[in-house]
Amino acid sequence: MIKVQFAAGWPRWKQYEHLLSNAMMKAGLQAELSQHHDPEEADYIVYAPNRSFSDFSPYVNTRAVLSLWAGVEDIVTNQTLTQPLTRMVDSGMTEGMVEYVTGHVLRHHLGMDAHIVNPDHQWVWAPPPLARSRRVAVLGLGELGGACAKSLSDLKFNVTGWSRNPKRLRSVTCRHGQDGLRQTLAEAEILVLLLPLTAATDNLINAETLGLLPKAAVIINPGRGQLIDDAALLAALDAGRVAHATLDVFRVEPLPPDHGFWAHPQVTVTPHIASETRAETASQVIAENIRRCEAGEPLLHLVDRSAGY
Repeated sequence: MIKVQFAAGWPRWKQYEHLLSNAMMKAGLQAELSQHHDPEEADYIVYAPNRSFSDFSPYVNTRAVLSLWAGVEDIVTNQTLTQPLTRMVDSGMTEGMVEYVTGHVLRHHLGMDAHIVNPDHQWVWAPPPLARSRRVAVLGLGELGGACAKSLSDLKFNVTGWSRNPKRLRSVTCRHGQDGLRQTLAEAEILVLLLPLTAATDNLINAETLGLLPKAAVIINPGRGQLIDDAALLAALDAGRVAHATLDVFRVEPLPPDHGFWAHPQVTVTPHIASETRAETASQVIAENIRRCEAGEPLLHLVDRSAGY
């Protein structure tokens, strides 16, 4: 009997208990899922950061820690974690992110805000350009960023993607490295941030890089709040360098009531809703990874700790 420790907090236990048990059964696994296995007997840990579980050192026989989160920056720095770690990549999360990014790119491309909020009833005839004339840049071409870039390209947007390492995506101009980043920012009328949080990406969008953007660019950040220097972004908005910022993630969440983003007329705040791990599809990913490990196959979405993701 495979013993699976669920260490992702009580609220998630209620979501996952039956879905994960059923997914493991369908995967042909004889598994016992519990929140309270003896640490030395736990074969796998299903994990999300929470106050009641942070010490992995007693789990000496655990074969893998399977994260329910796409981002693992709050996990990889845990010095007690020596087991293989996987991050969550599930179809439901990807679909949700594609929908959020595509919706807000279209919103800004079409200038919809001017029609939705028009208290003076102004009739301003200004048709938007076609998508193929709009330059959209996606920073981060992993599972989520790559899916968003391809979706925007399918809508005929002129899409450029940037990543740390070289990537190839159909109908997307892919760049990498510092020179590639500068060139990508200089062309980005709409900039989408979907990078992981690492030492190299913390405050990547700062006064210098914001200065590379075309005047009146739009920023959409559903990735990580720490990618942006908040004060620099507010200054760029005030100066008209950036026309609007749609932000879903923040350094402190919930966003404090006195933060400048709330009151700024050119900022849209959404409450970290761009995408979420979906229990039904995530349970299938967890079950498949346990099946693979039991069969001696490579784990899916294994984290490279040296890279931080």
